Amino acid sequence: MEITNPEVEKYMTTLLENRAVIYKEIEDYAEGINFPIIEPLVGILLNQYSRLIDAKRILELGSGFGYSALWFSEGMNEETEIICTDFKEENRKLALEFFRKARVRTRIDFRLGNAIEILDELEGEFDIIFNDVEKEDYPEVYIKAIPKLRKGGLLITDNTLWYGKVAQQEITDYQTKGSREYNKLAFEDSRVLSVILPLRDGLTVSMKL
Repeated sequence: MEITNPEVEKYMTTLLENRAVIYKEIEDYAEGINFPIIEPLVGILLNQYSRLIDAKRILELGSGFGYSALWFSEGMNEETEIICTDFKEENRKLALEFFRKARVRTRIDFRLGNAIEILDELEGEFDIIFNDVEKEDYPEVYIKAIPKLRKGGLLITDNTLWYGKVAQQEITDYQTKGSREYNKLAFEDSRVLSVILPLRDGLTVSMKL
């Protein structure tokens, strides 16, 4: 199921054609190896949030080769730290090379390993936590991430509409169930104010109150 009208989404993407060449390089690389990334429409939103709350400490759970971190970093300086996480050393190496090409000014701390275990090890508070791990792990991420956000901080989670499957109750695979349970937690928790943005594959944004 398409979350947004493909023609409308294509139109919106054309409005971002002036984005830096490094983004297009990563997008082409990701397409070439069939690697899922957030794409520019979500990227520009992440950058807007980063600037809007003047984020100084950002944690990414599932960074791949740095596309989302690059969007978070644009317009930010060395006062901002972005902690990236991924399983693969090759993704880390690629990310650091992309950051070098982009002349990223933010402080990057790229950690290898299980993102949830890294989350457990880190002390809060964070301004933004971006969640893009395996969908079945989403509920656990929610439970562990909210206490590590500052007041007014944001927990942003990708793919929370999961191709529209969350709205089809007959679909009960573990990924859909994980996304569905995550959204339930985000909207029942009085500690946060949440919204689902029907952009790309769905983005749930929870602000800690």
